[in-house]
Amino acid sequence: MSQKIATRESYGNALAEFGSDSRIVVLDADLSKSTKTEVFKKKYPERFFNMGIAESNMMAVAAGMATCGKIVFASTFAIFAAERACEQVRNSICYPALNVKIGATHAGISVGEDGASHQTVEDIAIMRAIPNMVVLSPSDAVETRYAVKAAIEHEGPVYLRLGRLSVPVIYDENSFKFELGKGVTARDGSDVSIIATGLMVHAAIEAADILKNEGINARVIDIHTIKPIDSDIIVKAAKETGAIVTAEEHNVIGGLGGAVAEVLVQNYPVPVRFVGVQDKFGKSGKPDKLLVMYGLTASDIVRNVKEVINLKK
Repeated sequence: MSQKIATRESYGNALAEFGSDSRIVVLDADLSKSTKTEVFKKKYPERFFNMGIAESNMMAVAAGMATCGKIVFASTFAIFAAERACEQVRNSICYPALNVKIGATHAGISVGEDGASHQTVEDIAIMRAIPNMVVLSPSDAVETRYAVKAAIEHEGPVYLRLGRLSVPVIYDENSFKFELGKGVTARDGSDVSIIATGLMVHAAIEAADILKNEGINARVIDIHTIKPIDSDIIVKAAKETGAIVTAEEHNVIGGLGGAVAEVLVQNYPVPVRFVGVQDKFGKSGKPDKLLVMYGLTASDIVRNVKEVINLKK
């Protein structure tokens, strides 16, 4: 897992790879170098449109194109896609269930120096609450490629949450299997389950290694599809390990942790701890230092695992 690639890099490359499908059109809000849609632009310039710094309009245009049979990828930073353009996403894309895919890069606090105005820790909560929306949050470059492919094949709105920071490659391109709505068991274990998404999946694997050295056998589950969430893998983990820690680069309110808790409380309640942003705005700073400041590290997961294990029946 030494190689590091940003999920936004893989997103741009995947658009170009799958762009031979003439139905695919890419829109960007004047951020194509950052969102990496410029890779598609260079290969298929006739199907790329820079919509300017007008995200709400971009979503409305994407909706219009989708009514004409296009598979539209509308890309910008997550803060603008999910929040500035929220009304258009809800009313113009999701209400009529149009075939628009939102490529939302620079999610979470690992955007770094751009600060709170550009760091969204609310987008999963917002997007998963909108009917008809599928929410994807891949953990590495390999998973991102498959997520883009799945988004193309899925008929209807998709929100694809991507990061700025280069993250370790976890999976093998040739053997990895991606299924929309199905979690991935990245590590098996019997004492506790760590359910993670996005860049926190690698932190969860690191935590599992630390815990193993201390005699605790932790299962790691990668939830790349926040909605529809894989209830089966969550309930199975609860039954077999008896305690769960969730980990996400998002507010602990309304994100992965909330989604997992909703499944558990209705099916098989067990003790749960939430690793994530504790209902605070981000700050400007180096990404790695921010992850430490906001408690989004392997050591934070380890601490929460030890707490939740003590609550097992």
